[in-house]
Formats: sequence, structure tokens, C-alpha cells
Amino acid sequence: MITKRHGVAASALAAGALLLAACGTDNNTSGAPNPNQPTANIQCASGTLTAAGSTAQANAMSEWVKAYQNSCKDATINYQGGGSGKGVQQFQQGTIDFAGSDFALSSSDQPAADARCKTGPAINLPMVPGPIAVGYNLPDVKQPLNLSASTLAKIFTGKITNWDDQAIATDNPGVKLPSLGIQTFHRSDGSGTSYNFSNYLAKEAKADFPFEANKNWPAPGGQGSNGTQGIAQGVKSTPGAIGYMELSFATQSQLPYAKLGNAGGKFVELTTDNVKNFLAKAKTVGTGNDLKLEFDYTNADADAYPAVLVTYEIVCQSGNDSAKLPLLKNFLSYLASNDGQTPLTNQGYVPLPADLQTKVAAAVNSLG
Repeated sequence: MITKRHGVAASALAAGALLLAACGTDNNTSGAPNPNQPTANIQCASGTLTAAGSTAQANAMSEWVKAYQNSCKDATINYQGGGSGKGVQQFQQGTIDFAGSDFALSSSDQPAADARCKTGPAINLPMVPGPIAVGYNLPDVKQPLNLSASTLAKIFTGKITNWDDQAIATDNPGVKLPSLGIQTFHRSDGSGTSYNFSNYLAKEAKADFPFEANKNWPAPGGQGSNGTQGIAQGVKSTPGAIGYMELSFATQSQLPYAKLGNAGGKFVELTTDNVKNFLAKAKTVGTGNDLKLEFDYTNADADAYPAVLVTYEIVCQSGNDSAKLPLLKNFLSYLASNDGQTPLTNQGYVPLPADLQTKVAAAVNSLG
């Protein structure tokens, strides 16, 4: 559950890339599943899988790998972060078995991914939904700020350069804002967080953010940082700074984060339920077992938080290594199961809606 204390979520999650390769040894802790007995809804298979990509899902993947390997002593799952863009590239090159990406394959990325699959196509399986927080560093402002999409667009394009600007004041009546310069931080590497945050601004404030959503931050100016950890560190150490980041990085750095404006002009708090309410109106726009999602940015509900990302597992519909296929299907089936999805809430993520969870499970079962 996402809870808040002075605008900061109480649960802090570890961040950054990870490499998980241990199998049925040091992973066993008190209360962990017996490594010789399968856990409910975990079907074991032997072998090794290698995956990489999104750091936004790293905390979830860490727990999934631990649980699976604790149950299945002959399985090894290696997941290394590196970012969504790098993960997609590695998948296209055939050096990993599946990729984690905070954006679905683009029309320009799809051909190379399909070619890697040979009998393909490559498909997008949504697995880890979560919110994007807009964290800031204003020590003398105690209450969470309201920031409309228009105001954020102007801040991140350099049109608003000081915290006492009238647009910010209009969003926050009665709040004493400092006369302090604004320093924006954005990702310097290809990032699904950049894609989804720029998509929110492009959809909600097109007049002030005349750029298309892009995994490479599209607006001029600002300070680029490698990885979300770099953004969080930059904002934490710079009075007047602001940046977009996965929630876990904001909580880990004890940064307050804003209530964001939606299409109805309402400022929506970042809570688990508000993220679920926005996600519930997402539409599946892929074909067949490709479950690419499209968010409804026209959603004007006061309880629907509008800056959300979903991490996809990108995998071949067919053409997978036959020796690895049983482990690939069983591991991804566990991720999509209730046992895999329910614990996400405790980690600052949001479980898949039930109907989408069913579709993902069916798509995994069809892999060949």
C-alpha cells in the first residue's frame, strides 16, 4: 500500500540495476518456500533464463526471482537492469531471452525484434504497473504542491524558471513560494519513464509541450542524468530542483512529490487506489496476444492519477529456444498469477487489473 508522510511515501524500495543468479541456496530465509517443494502456482522447470532492461521493475523482479528459485532448485533466472532502451536492444540482438521495457515496442523497433524471433512476432506483455512521481526540493514548502500539466510542461521546457512564478502560484493558492531558481532533471539515457512522462505532458498540455512522447527526453534544456537514481540524487542535492522518477526513488531519497493535474483540471494525489483507477481505463491496442496498452489521458476523474507507466515483458510469440521454453513459460506464468501480482502492492507497484491479468496468462500459455 502506498502511504504518505508529509508528502513522502513511507515505503522505500531499493533501486538500480541488479543481477540475480543464485539458485536455491542463500535465497532461503525463515519463512521462505522449501527449495525442494514447489510453491502454490509456481510450476518448476530446469534451466537458465537471462533477461535485462527496465530498472523500474527491478524490485518486483528481485522478489519474483527469489521466490521462483526458492521453489525450483534447478532453475536460474538472471535479470540485469540497464534501462528499457538497452533491454530492447539486447532482445533484438538475441543476447537475452526476454526484455523488460517501460514502453511497448515502437513501430521502428518492432521489425528487428520480429526478425530476432524468426517465426515471431515479438509481443508485449504488461506485467508491472506503477506511478511516476514528480519529486522536488523545496525545503521551506511543507505541504505537497499542486502542479498542472501545463505548468509542468512550462517548467520542463524552460518557460518557467522560478518557483514563485504566477502559474505555480495559481496552482497553489495560499502557499508561500520561494524566489528560487528551478533546475530540472531528466534522463539522459533511453527510458520508459521518460516516454511515459513525456506522453502525459504531450497529451494533457499539448500547447505547452509540443513534442511527441519519446524514450529519449525530447524537450530542450535541463540537466540530463543517467538512470533514475541519477535524477533522484540530483534533485536531492539541489535546492530548487525538480525531476520525474519512479515512486520508489522518490521515497528512497525522501523527496516530496506533487499532486498532478488531469484533463479535468483536478489535482490528483499519488495513491495506490488513484493509480488503479487510471489504469483501469487503459485500452489494449495490440493484436492477438500482443497486449500493448493505450492510456486514457482524457480521464477527468478526481481519483485517477494520470502519470503512470507499465513495464512490459517483451518476448517472442514463437521461435523461442525449445530447451528454454518450459522455464520461460512457467516463470512468466508465475509473474502473471495472483501469487505473483498480489505482493506488488507492498513494493509500491500496482497489480494488473483482473481482466488484463487473465489475458497475460493466456498469452504466456500460447508461447512457442
